[in-house]
Amino acid sequence: MTLPAPFDKLRLPVIGSPLFIVSGPELVIAQCKAGIVGSFPSLNARPSGVFDEWLHRITEELAAHNRDHPERPAAPFAVNQIVHKSNNRLDEDMAVCAKWQVPMIITSLGAREDLNQAVHGWGGIVLHDVINDRFARKAIEKGADGLIPVAAGAGGHAGALSPFALMQEVREWFTGLVALSGSIACGKSVLAAQAMGADFAYIGSPWIATSEANAMDGYKDAIVAGKAADIVYSNLFTGVHGNYLRPSIEAAGLDPDNLPQSDPSKMNFGSGGNETAKAWKDIWGSGQGIGAVKQVESVAVRVDRLEAEYNAARTELAAKARMALA
Repeated sequence: MTLPAPFDKLRLPVIGSPLFIVSGPELVIAQCKAGIVGSFPSLNARPSGVFDEWLHRITEELAAHNRDHPERPAAPFAVNQIVHKSNNRLDEDMAVCAKWQVPMIITSLGAREDLNQAVHGWGGIVLHDVINDRFARKAIEKGADGLIPVAAGAGGHAGALSPFALMQEVREWFTGLVALSGSIACGKSVLAAQAMGADFAYIGSPWIATSEANAMDGYKDAIVAGKAADIVYSNLFTGVHGNYLRPSIEAAGLDPDNLPQSDPSKMNFGSGGNETAKAWKDIWGSGQGIGAVKQVESVAVRVDRLEAEYNAARTELAAKARMALA
């Protein structure tokens, strides 16, 4: 579909997904300046008063970039809100988003009609992440503008369905904005997401291995060294199934091949407090696409590579189409 302003001016059809603990102002600003949507979870800003400071900084730095580079304006940014009952900061954080008129809100783990209406009130749009068609329909019924189908292989909290199956079911009835998530780590995969009907590729794990990411060196190095076989799918750590790096689970003294099941009714995302933060600090989330990540580098360099791979894939596909018609 035709993308709404200001998302129609992106350098690449890419949203940098919000990464708990890892995504901060440095990463978001670098992503936006490089021409892709940068995002972060509001719960990364702790204590809660820091959230306002972050939005102030992001807004001002991107505005300054646009004044200095009118020929190459920054992409808009997004904030992820956990719409789970345990998030006691949600209403407060949404008021701050309204103050700064955040262009895009990404909602997770619940959908609220009043929240969607509030975002529309200041001219923003809402994308809701889902793991199946049933949740997708509920999100749209409650007023979300678009969907983020989180397919098998996505980092952190993820579904178990093939991206082909998930996109096929969603596109049977939904014509709005879609950002596909799940193991997308190179330019060819961005083009593949579009071929399946997505408007954006939703990319997370590769940004962990960047100089701007708020991640310890060991985490970044593990992303570079890791392959798809190093990813473990479990609900033990938060009560919701997700993908995690095997070495971090082993370092915590656990057997990745024999993890117990967690009680989903006890999941708690709260305000990103010590217990939640510790789980994500010690047990490292990652998607299955990290085999494409070969080194730690800046966001700018990574986006340059994605763009080159994307353009090469488009050229290759066009050449194959011409040969088929010859």
